[in-house]
Amino acid sequence: MHLKPIYQIPKLPLEIGVDSSDVLRALAPAHRHLAELKGRASSIPNPGILIDTLFLQEAKASSEIENIVTTHDELFQTTLFPESPASAAAKEVSRYRDALHLGFERLRTQDGLLTNNTITSMFQILKRTDDGFRETPGTALKNESSGELVYIPPQDNSIVIERMEELERYINDDAICSLDPLIKMAIIHHQFESIHPYSDGNGRIGRIINVLYLTRQRLLDIPILYLSRYITSNKGDYYRLLQSVREGGGWEEWILYMLKAVAETSVETLRLVDGIRQLMADYKRLIRTEHKNIYSQDLLNTLFRFPYTRIDLVQRELGRTRQTSAKYLEELCEAGILTKHKLGKSNYYSNDSLVSLFLELPVQSEPQPVGEAGVSAKIE
Repeated sequence: MHLKPIYQIPKLPLEIGVDSSDVLRALAPAHRHLAELKGRASSIPNPGILIDTLFLQEAKASSEIENIVTTHDELFQTTLFPESPASAAAKEVSRYRDALHLGFERLRTQDGLLTNNTITSMFQILKRTDDGFRETPGTALKNESSGELVYIPPQDNSIVIERMEELERYINDDAICSLDPLIKMAIIHHQFESIHPYSDGNGRIGRIINVLYLTRQRLLDIPILYLSRYITSNKGDYYRLLQSVREGGGWEEWILYMLKAVAETSVETLRLVDGIRQLMADYKRLIRTEHKNIYSQDLLNTLFRFPYTRIDLVQRELGRTRQTSAKYLEELCEAGILTKHKLGKSNYYSNDSLVSLFLELPVQSEPQPVGEAGVSAKIE
């Protein structure tokens, strides 16, 4: 098998200029749309609504890049009934959501620091392991459809640790580099994927780091800008440009790709946030008018924070009895606001209008026959 030259991962900050005139022009729409998203998101009465619903969207889209495919219905059911049997794909997507939650919580409680300990904890949740950085040589990335060797990441554990410590400083010490944060995000993502510090899950963890870094930089208040859907729809370019940097130093084209991803994803997420806000207003008006005996802001928030819900969840969120919570849900079903379903011996209720907002997002390309980060294999 022909081996490509080993990519020498550059030290950070980069010693070459990456803020060309084209990059600087691309920054303007990316920042404008991102700032609009940040402002519009604040109009939702409970930020948990956006966090919980969009976390699930990101978990699904990011996992699809790695050919871990599940349906919205299966994913919501797994979230609602974690104790019940579910497909391996749905459970892994659910763990992605849990890893993202942990990363955001750590960011909020650790002075805005995104540490290697946090990143490793997210990996451990995602893959249900106690492992840390790779220790065993032999990892190489190849195209699973053609068998072509694409990239060999650092093999020595000490090099992996050294590069990750350097990346940690670059993420958390803004004085190290004066580049625009969006340019830095693109560099951080490429650097992490090239270090490939874990045995698996590097693509998904790398995409979580993206949004946590934007939140750390206060470009967002909450982590709701997820690039996975854009990457899925433009997957060929994503992998080509990752490799272009390694083979020819094509940083500019890679950064332009990521800036376009930020701009377009911000616009699409704005559409979704506006749709949620309008639907909440419609529901509020309808329930207050036609069902004023059961209306409360807490009930409205629950219907949107949990697109699929159940009696005991409503009971917990509203502080009502089980009987009263069941009565509320049944009344909303009779009005056509919710739909009742049965799973085994349990009932659950879906907010179909909210779920349809997610399903109306642009259709993603079909998953291609490739593995983690587009390529994943061990060369013995």
